Amino acid sequence: MASPPPAVPRVADPALELLTVPQVMASLQLGRSAVYDLLRSGQLASITLGRARRIPTHALNDFIRTRLEQEAAA
Repeated sequence: MASPPPAVPRVADPALELLTVPQVMASLQLGRSAVYDLLRSGQLASITLGRARRIPTHALNDFIRTRLEQEAAA
């Protein structure tokens, strides 16, 4: 009898979860090119795993917080 596949462990700290580019696109309501421009310019931090680009949730939150502060200061 085959055993069930192992459960995918959840990250204990939600701030360490990783998002895909399409998830960030949906969250920011931006297109693919705009998100990659943010990544390329360093405004949005990411890591590369093989050929995959992943954005930590805390990096997305930091980006949004920074933009809100810039808007408030203007």
